Amino acid sequence: FSGTVSAIPQKSPLFEMAAAGYSSDRPPAKKMKVVLINAGRLDFDNALDLSKIEEHAEITRYQSDASPEEILERVQGQDIVISKEIPVPGHIIEQFPASVRLIQEAGTGFNNVDLAAAKAKGITVCNCPAYSSDAVAHLVFTMILNFSCSLVPQMRMLQSGNRDNFTKCLQVPHFELQGKSLGLIGGSGGIGSKVATLAEALGMKVFVTSRSPKPNALPLEELLKTCDFVSLHCPLNAETKHLINKDTLKLMKPTAYLINSGRGSLIKETDLIEALQNKTIAGAGLDVQETEPPPADSPLYTLENVILTPHIGWKRLETRQRLMDIVADNIGAFLQGAPVNVVPL
Repeated sequence: FSGTVSAIPQKSPLFEMAAAGYSSDRPPAKKMKVVLINAGRLDFDNALDLSKIEEHAEITRYQSDASPEEILERVQGQDIVISKEIPVPGHIIEQFPASVRLIQEAGTGFNNVDLAAAKAKGITVCNCPAYSSDAVAHLVFTMILNFSCSLVPQMRMLQSGNRDNFTKCLQVPHFELQGKSLGLIGGSGGIGSKVATLAEALGMKVFVTSRSPKPNALPLEELLKTCDFVSLHCPLNAETKHLINKDTLKLMKPTAYLINSGRGSLIKETDLIEALQNKTIAGAGLDVQETEPPPADSPLYTLENVILTPHIGWKRLETRQRLMDIVADNIGAFLQGAPVNVVPL
């Protein structure tokens, strides 16, 4: 091999490709092939620049989400698979062609990918941590600020022709955030820390649940009982699924608000709906739901004490571009034999 080829790490996919396809009298081996199996979730407005990925690989993109069987069709002949928040089950990964070397989840969470199946198949899985921390933290505080001045109820009143807030005394709750308490469940990570910084800047008292000693740490039950706002920032796993349920909701103050920008199944949704209908808590801001989108008959769409958004925390243009740039960097590092942001298998 020439000096250029031998400089490539010998365990890298790029080296293997060169070794298989390069000689002095042949053209260089073709680029790797990468498929975006559901690009529409990422580039729904066709505003993203994917040129950094194109530097490393030839891209095939499918706009729509895919069933497991459609995933299998779309990965044929591909080396790298990019997915966004759709299930990639084990029985499908088992049937992936031998060409697939990397599954790149375009996001932080990776519970949608069967890691055991990927390990058995010898496929590396990477994710993109921290790309949306600022954007999600800003959304959490958008909800907190809206609840503090009842902005959404005021707009609903106007849209229905009700101008009582103008012609009578103020008809809705309206309070300052300074001195109020914010409880962050699992709030020591990147997003939770940014939410804490914003809260402290507005004079709020911040408490967290934490496995390690912290001066502002509280046990879960005490945090729920005392805080004016509770925001969820823990990962979804067997221990945290339905962490917020009928029993834990009863611990919260009737004037308290719940915010979830993490994973929908952290909350048992039927229990939350009942608590909101019965005014067990004052309201909830939900950017994620157990089923996305919620069923057509879900009361969440119409409850007056709910702010409901379609998982938009990561969807700002700048956030999505940052995400795709991290995806490109992950792919580049993988091809050089020094993968980063690898999910432990």
